[in-house]
Amino acid sequence: MPRVLPLSSKLGFGVGQLAEGITLGAFSTFLLFYFNQILQVSGTLTGIALGIALFCDAITDPLAGSISDRLETRWGRRHPMMMGAALPLGISIIALFNPPTGMSEMFYFGWLITFAVSARLFLTLYHIPHLALGAEMAQDYLDRTRVYSFSQFFGTVGSAGFGFLMLTLFFPTTEEFSHGLLNTNGYGPFSTAAAIGVFVSISLCVAGTLREIPHLPPANFKTPERLNPRRLFREVTTAFKNHSYRMLVGGLFCAVILLGIEGTFMVYMYVHFWGMETENMRWIGPTVLCALPFSVLLAPILTKHLDKRRTLIGLSVVIIVCNNLMICIRLFTDWLPENGSVELLAMLLAFIFTSGLAGPAIMITLNSMFADISDEQELLTGERQEGIIFSARSFAFKAGGAFATILGGIGLDLIEFPRGAAPGEVSAEVLFNLGIIAGPATSVIGLAILAFYIGYRLDRARIAEIQLELAARRAQ
Repeated sequence: MPRVLPLSSKLGFGVGQLAEGITLGAFSTFLLFYFNQILQVSGTLTGIALGIALFCDAITDPLAGSISDRLETRWGRRHPMMMGAALPLGISIIALFNPPTGMSEMFYFGWLITFAVSARLFLTLYHIPHLALGAEMAQDYLDRTRVYSFSQFFGTVGSAGFGFLMLTLFFPTTEEFSHGLLNTNGYGPFSTAAAIGVFVSISLCVAGTLREIPHLPPANFKTPERLNPRRLFREVTTAFKNHSYRMLVGGLFCAVILLGIEGTFMVYMYVHFWGMETENMRWIGPTVLCALPFSVLLAPILTKHLDKRRTLIGLSVVIIVCNNLMICIRLFTDWLPENGSVELLAMLLAFIFTSGLAGPAIMITLNSMFADISDEQELLTGERQEGIIFSARSFAFKAGGAFATILGGIGLDLIEFPRGAAPGEVSAEVLFNLGIIAGPATSVIGLAILAFYIGYRLDRARIAEIQLELAARRAQ
């Protein structure tokens, strides 16, 4: 029977997800708004810069995965890369939000590309080995879901909880600033706090999982081989020969495009479409955090009784509906309360709670399914490829995000969204177009997501057969 991880190792692995949660929270909530509305860089240029950063990051994912898979040190394959990325990642985040003042638009465009690429690169060098480590440590079908539940819990705490703290501490509404995010003085201390959080998270993860190194399965690569483009191409194509892997990566790619476009407009929607002040916006994070414990508990229960594939499909439907229903009601009816009312805030938070219930459970289930595929790959190829498998998963995540970010930035310019606009200064026509793009126009992508996930084939019975065959092979 596969070994079940002790609680301390699950906690050590999980706390490492804080680093990604904090970094992605900084990117998704603050970065586009900062460069577009504070530094006055056009939406198109900002979107292109962030898209370039994501694309550069995405193409390094397989490289990081391949290196991590074949790295041999006394500290294992994953830990040296994880710890080595901590300090450079923190420095990159600080630089990103502290450019020189009084420079040109093209200077800020170049600054954004440089340090967004740097931050994304060092996040990759940490995150890919971290994900692969989880698949190596957890070898039981259901225990994998539990392990990634810890990971998702801390990741959501990092993004949602950190966002709440930052909005409260550094971006309050004042007489001078009608919306706290327009206060340029908040971004310096905010970025320093983010960098410290990232470094501490990674350090705790490395320290908390070192004890698992003797229990990790061997790499089992048939022949040693230097890193080169041919090897990298062969390893990636080998992974993509797996049908279930292609279905998961394809569905994830479409999901990230959908959520990325909606995420690009998220702050604009809250500030201008829904008329939320900072004091109301900051409750979004705690609402997500309130849903998080239920989501973490829900994922193992659903995957146990419904299996992972049906769980993934059902929760994806919930997310698609929650992200569109309120917007459509506001656009096409007069049923909703007025902006600024307590009733509207309560309704928005209820939908955010529901999304917060489904979203983490989706990622927990997905990561657990990718870990299952690593077993199937070992059976088919004789080699463990956790790094490559999770790197291509991450590639789909980032490539889809790059595409969505570029589209989102262009969309802001197409609807002629004004730069530096205060709440109440944007025309009704522009707000209507913003709602269309952020909501119903993108929901058709949801059909493609569901089609891919329906094509996934591995179930609990098949994974049990695979693990029995692997155990017999290793015993020989």
